Amino acid sequence: VTAAGLPDGTFRLLQGVGHEVGAALVTHPGVGAVGFTGSLAGGRALADLAAARPEPIPVFAEMGSHNPVWVTPAALAARGAAIADALAASATLGVGQFCTKPSVVFLPDDDAAQADAFIARLAAAVADAPLAPMLDRRIHAAFDARRDALATTDGITDVTPTSGGPVRPGVLVTDAATWRREPLVREECFGPLIVVVRCPADALVDTVATVPGGLTASVWSEPGDDADRTLASALVEAATRRVGRVLHDGVPTGVAVGWAQQHGGPYPATTAPATTSVGMHAVDRFLRPVAYQ
Repeated sequence: VTAAGLPDGTFRLLQGVGHEVGAALVTHPGVGAVGFTGSLAGGRALADLAAARPEPIPVFAEMGSHNPVWVTPAALAARGAAIADALAASATLGVGQFCTKPSVVFLPDDDAAQADAFIARLAAAVADAPLAPMLDRRIHAAFDARRDALATTDGITDVTPTSGGPVRPGVLVTDAATWRREPLVREECFGPLIVVVRCPADALVDTVATVPGGLTASVWSEPGDDADRTLASALVEAATRRVGRVLHDGVPTGVAVGWAQQHGGPYPATTAPATTSVGMHAVDRFLRPVAYQ
């Protein structure tokens, strides 16, 4: 920072194990805008503190890691194993601690055998992934607690083979009715866990409205199949209203600092859906327009 000629104070690091440091910074009169990456609870708490100031300031909070995935019937039939492998690698990257981790897969089960094969392949790949320890003991304990709570919820089945690593990853399977009924399954689980929701192909588009606002959504389809292409178009159109970045035939992990990057989304993914926290336009969050007339 110094070598670049930037002024003193451009970069500072304050550490603390509690909430006091963050709260003090957000409420300090010398602070005019805040950027945050973390949990929904943490981001919302800071946004509320900033809004309660005598002179409120903006908080650009990027929160959670709820990134839904839809697989169309033709894509499942043509390359279900490859899709499962890609999603497993993405969900376990960084021990599942990326904000762009795929968290829920909506899978057509009109062909039960194909759906079963996909789930078995996904579960085996997740269990075989080499995992390091999580960031700290508190995060690891929270992941285990959420994983256990989900795995013991009625209508949810844990299909993950035993894994001998420092973290127990998970692939949990449920149906659309349980997904809609149980609030817990629709909440973020920060760590290497994927929920697979089995449902009929003609119900896939309806499930888009059930997901919370997110950073990304992924649609896997086969462009050579006319019916599948129509379904994929409907999924993309619906997902566009729910997230900030829509991917076709790709995994959401991986964020590039470039002009085309959009790393934001509707609440609760962020507190400012019209902004991006990564990319060339990210600086706009901390600029205030002024006109001299």
